[in-house]
Amino acid sequence: MAALRTQIYLTSDQRERLDEIGRREGKPLAELVRAAVDEYLAHTAPDAQIALDATFGAVPDLTVPARDEWDRA
Repeated sequence: MAALRTQIYLTSDQRERLDEIGRREGKPLAELVRAAVDEYLAHTAPDAQIALDATFGAVPDLTVPARDEWDRA
C-alpha cells in the first residue's frame, strides 16, 4: 500500500488515548489513525442534495446545441 505522509494535530487527550490503545494492541499510531480514517470514510456518504445545491447555476452562460444537432456526425 502506497501511503502519503500527512501531518495532523491531535489534542493531548487524543494522543494519550491513542498511545494507550497502541500499547495495548501493539499497533503504531499511524496504523490506528489510518483505521480510524477508514472507519469514518466507510460511514460518510456524499449527500447528493448538498452537491446539487453547491453547483447549481455554476455555468449560467453555458450554451447547449439544439437537440436536432445532437445526432449529426
